[in-house]
Amino acid sequence: MDNIPRLAVTPGEPAGIGPDLIIQLAQQQGINPYQAELVVIADKTMMQARAQQLNIPVTFTDYQSSSKPNINETLEIKVLNLPCAEPVISGELNKNNAQYVLDTLTRATMGCLSGEFDAVVTAPLHKGIINDAGVAFTGHTEFLASLTKAPLPVMMLAADNLRVALATTHLPLKDVSVAITKDSLQQVISILHHDLVTKFGIESPHILICGLNPHAGEGGHLGMEEIETIEPVIEVLKKEGINLTGPLPADTLFTPKYLETADAVLAMYHDQGLPVLKHVGFGHAINVTLGLPIIRTSVDHGTALDLAGSGKASTGSLKAAFDAALEMIHTQKP
Repeated sequence: MDNIPRLAVTPGEPAGIGPDLIIQLAQQQGINPYQAELVVIADKTMMQARAQQLNIPVTFTDYQSSSKPNINETLEIKVLNLPCAEPVISGELNKNNAQYVLDTLTRATMGCLSGEFDAVVTAPLHKGIINDAGVAFTGHTEFLASLTKAPLPVMMLAADNLRVALATTHLPLKDVSVAITKDSLQQVISILHHDLVTKFGIESPHILICGLNPHAGEGGHLGMEEIETIEPVIEVLKKEGINLTGPLPADTLFTPKYLETADAVLAMYHDQGLPVLKHVGFGHAINVTLGLPIIRTSVDHGTALDLAGSGKASTGSLKAAFDAALEMIHTQKP
């Protein structure tokens, strides 16, 4: 089979469920049907130990970068070995392994930039333990943007037909209003529109824009951000041919009346849009980072340390992340 995609996979926090999900998918024949080569960038010894703990008879083979991509065999996981600093105990965080997590992301990203990999799919990491290790870290989105020198990454989650992007990402609520400027908002909407066209193959996407304040400011009585910032940006971008509706009150935007004609929603902050998205699709929703020169998808959940090594973690979101990455590979435009 020609032009087999090669995906880099990072298991995230080694003590969490990331390794479990990859191993469980291999057992469920969830990797072979992708018609792609999946390369897991991880500590091979850790992955073998987790497979034994889960009692899943997976074969681990060494990744050969010089060979042509070939589809993984059933119950086979190809590993690009990066050792952890210290042995891993499932469910127990160890700050000495935090740099290992970042190293796996860096290797995957550099491989995407060089053309070695066609996309990267990431399992959950633990922000707290990385910060405890002395590394200022706010999340995958910002870290990957720094590695790829992307000026402004845009976080988008998707489930079924609902896509929700964010004007701001991991900020305290008190900082959100100041962070939303005309310039930043115009950039975010432009990136969202561009990637919906080029990575998702939507010719003329319709984007709904949330207001920041309750009732979208209610004509200035509940805040001026809509009048002073959001509305002017929408008018400018409409004149450029981008199909936008808003600003709309967030409490009514997420209803069939509006969503049935929309390709994406832009929420102003993290907890304005993502609770709705996760209510609709938790367990099979995915995270996509827009504005990068590479394709990156991820799960929509955390490390679930209490489930690590138990075999009880759901693979639905990781499977959806693989599906989305491959769809984007096949539909993306220059």
